[in-house]
Formats: sequence, C-alpha cells, structure tokens
Amino acid sequence: MSVLVTGASGYIGQALTARLQQQELAPVLVSRRGGAARGGLARHAVDFATESLDESLLQGVSTVYHLAGIAHTQAPAAQYAAVNCRATLALAAAAERAGVHHFIFVSSVKAMGPSATSMPRREMEVSAPADAYGRSKWEAECALRERFHHSAMTVIILRPALVYGPEPKGNLKWLLRAARFGLPAPPAGGARSMIGLDDLVELLLLLPGTGLSGVNTFNVADGRAYSTRETYQLLRAALGKQGPGVSSPAWLWRVLASLLDLVQRQAQGASFDKLFGAERYDNHALLQATGWVPRDTLATVAPAMASAGECPP
Repeated sequence: MSVLVTGASGYIGQALTARLQQQELAPVLVSRRGGAARGGLARHAVDFATESLDESLLQGVSTVYHLAGIAHTQAPAAQYAAVNCRATLALAAAAERAGVHHFIFVSSVKAMGPSATSMPRREMEVSAPADAYGRSKWEAECALRERFHHSAMTVIILRPALVYGPEPKGNLKWLLRAARFGLPAPPAGGARSMIGLDDLVELLLLLPGTGLSGVNTFNVADGRAYSTRETYQLLRAALGKQGPGVSSPAWLWRVLASLLDLVQRQAQGASFDKLFGAERYDNHALLQATGWVPRDTLATVAPAMASAGECPP
C-alpha cells in the first residue's frame, strides 16, 4: 500500500515527503504546479481551484495526507471556500470510494476563530472564524464530520498552531530578520502556541498506526506558550548576539507591524495582533489519543532557523 500527499511542494509537504522517502516509500505526490520533488519523485499537477484529482492516483493508496490549500494569500472568499472546503470534501469522497483507510486533513487553529481569553483552548472551544481562511477551514471540518462520521475510512483533522522550523515562514521569518538586523527587542505581552515542523511530520507518520476510527479533531502544539519577546530573544541568542538587547516601546512595534501589514497586503492591525495577542491551544486530547509526544521546542530549533540564512521574501 502507498500514501498520497497533496500540497507536496509546501513547507510541511516537502518535509513529509523527505521523511517518507527515508522510509523507502514512494509516495504519490500532488502539487499545484507539478514538477519534481527532491530525490527525483515526480509531482502530479492538480490545481484544486479548477480541477479534481484523477482518481486513478488513489488506487492502492492506504493514507491520504491532504495538505493542499490556500493560506497566506489575499484571495477572494469564494476561492478559499472552493479550495479549502469543497475540494477537501470532494477529495475525501474520492478517497472513500477508492478504499483509502485514513484521510488526514491538515486544517488550522484559525478554524477555531479568535479567543476570548488567554487560556489554552480545547478542541470544542470555538468561536466564529474572523476571516475567509479560517471560515473555509472550519466549514471543511464541519463537512468532513457530517459526511464521514459513519464511514469505514478514518478521518483525522489536525489543527496545527504556528509551525517553526528551518527557513521559517510568516511572522517568524520577519522576527528572524529583525533579530538579524539588530532591531530593538519587542515589549512584553502576548503568548502563542507553536509546533515544531519535525514533530508535526512525526505525528503525521504516526497517525495511521494509532488505531483511531471515525472522525477525530485535534489541536497540534508543543505544549508551551511563547511571547514575541521570548521568541525574539531565542532567535538573537541563536544568531550569536549577546545579552537581551535594547528594549523598545509598544508604539514602535505597532508602527513596524503596520508596515508589515502593507507589505503583506492585510488589514491594518493584523500583524500587531498576531505578534502580541494570546493564541494558546491545549494539546492533551492528541497526546492521550495517540501517545505522540513532541520533542522539540523553539529553543532547540532556533539554531537551525538562524543558520538557514536570510529567507527570500
């Protein structure tokens, strides 16, 4: 039996593909543009915004890892719904018809909507998603739970927190740049859950053998909460910069965050809220159901993040 990976050219998809190849597996790889993966495996080109997967690719597949989706892009709400929700449900239905045993959907903590408190949230503690991305992930989750709760195919929905690893993305990339250029340290405040890339991949590989059945939904985090200041200081230390550095007032970081909003073409205030808000997620249900235990922390991975060099914009 084989496995199929969508979004194989993405940040998580590339890491998962590499681990599957280390296990001497030849996964079926799918990405929007196709091409070749590291190691020479071909990726099948499928644009889920306009087309469906050729179901012949599912023959002999025991596990589907569905990582493909629209994330950090300013797209119309209809496109988020088409790719992140409707295409996910169509792929899961095709997988069921093909006799796939496990359908693993990588959703997001953004499906849970904004938090009303600073306490870690469990899976059922949700509010209305604040944007089209979160809403599309939530609607996909709801559709999977409704459609497959009596299916012989096990469906596992994962909600990863912010993923850290070599060549970081999003705000971690910008914080690394700020630390590299010696900008003043952020003010105190805020705390957010994160998960290491290697730990997330280990979890993905573990899930088919855990004996889970039905539809399962889990938060994925390393069990710690990181403030922006702590994150910044860990990156400074990994870059070999001594001491805590000069602190700066909140207004300066609000200005910097506003500039970042312009660069990333997002609503004013979004970057500051992400940097200094509270986004904490409880991972105990996942640990109890699977026996998975995260090994990494931001402190152990920060040196690899720093040594990866300056990330391209």
